[in-house]
Amino acid sequence: METLAMHISNGIINGPVAAVFAAIALAAMALCVLRGRQDLDDRLAPMAGLVAAFIFAVQMLNFPIFTAGVSGHLLGGALAAMLVGPWVGALCVAVVLVVQALVFGDGGVAMLGLNITNMAVIGIAVAYLVIALLLRVLPRTMAGLSITAFVSALVSVVVAAMGFVLQYQLGGTTDLGGNLSGLAGTMAVSHLFIGVGEGLITATTVVTVAKVRPDLVYALRALKPATPAPAPALGGVR
Repeated sequence: METLAMHISNGIINGPVAAVFAAIALAAMALCVLRGRQDLDDRLAPMAGLVAAFIFAVQMLNFPIFTAGVSGHLLGGALAAMLVGPWVGALCVAVVLVVQALVFGDGGVAMLGLNITNMAVIGIAVAYLVIALLLRVLPRTMAGLSITAFVSALVSVVVAAMGFVLQYQLGGTTDLGGNLSGLAGTMAVSHLFIGVGEGLITATTVVTVAKVRPDLVYALRALKPATPAPAPALGGVR
């Protein structure tokens, strides 16, 4: 049996469902291109390249999941959302997925729409929503930034995994063992652990960048605090 990761292999989901999600992914990426062009500047362009390279590297690490034929891996969506924003971040993840499918055979080419929807659209959207919420309620300190990065990464990984469960329910063609609720539970628990690891990596990376160049953290520039924080601002955090 082909290995199924968060990268869905050809034949796991039927053609009609794959086509619907291909259209969804294409429309989402078109919107990201339009909105991302407004964000790109001398700071964001090189950071986007670094983020894409980082995501490519971490997604090559797969972790087996107990359900037959299923594995999971780090996504990097929250990291992209924090450093380059949701629009450019989604494009970074999508480009990585296309290269992995076409060059390395990691994920089926026919399933690209499904994979892009889960990881570049759902993963990034959920991560940025959590980031926007937490950065408005937590103090703008390194501790607050760490919590924001960790939680957004954890939540986005689990929700992206549930995107696959929905797609499998709509058009799954391969027996993954057990019923749908069992698959959902296995995916959720497994990706919860993966999310913890991704959260730690995301928090460490974002805080490291923020200590040196807080102006390179997109979320800190774009999301203004609702009220002045009592703690020192990140630009002068010690």
